[in-house]
Amino acid sequence: MHRLSRTLLAGATAFALLSPLAHAGDIDVSDARVRLLPGDVPSAGYFSLHNGSDRTVTLVGASSDAFGQVMMHKSMEKDGMAHMHAVPSLEVAAGEDIDFAPSGYHLMLMKRSAPLAIGEQVTITLEFEQHPAMPVTFEAVSPADM
Repeated sequence: MHRLSRTLLAGATAFALLSPLAHAGDIDVSDARVRLLPGDVPSAGYFSLHNGSDRTVTLVGASSDAFGQVMMHKSMEKDGMAHMHAVPSLEVAAGEDIDFAPSGYHLMLMKRSAPLAIGEQVTITLEFEQHPAMPVTFEAVSPADM
């Protein structure tokens, strides 16, 4: 391969890795992954959300044909005990980044409609108040890769 071709390929690969996974207006989603657990055990969805607009947006839920139920939750620790509670909505201020990550905000993915394997992709649609819904492609990953 010529040096120029390798340089262009490397640049395109770096751009793809740094680019948002999904983009709708001024809202970007990156690093979208599903922590896949065996059997019918609920899975969790993680991603980074950036509000590049000049106004607050409100994430009000998510849905997916791959799961019968998708809910937003937040994990926290209180008095040495781990707790999790449902989050009905989440405001994301203008210019703010929110990470859905282990031990914090996450999507609870329950009632898998079909088998899903590590490396496969699944679409989860993020739903906003006063903003179009945003389909995002999530990759199924092993809990060991989190």
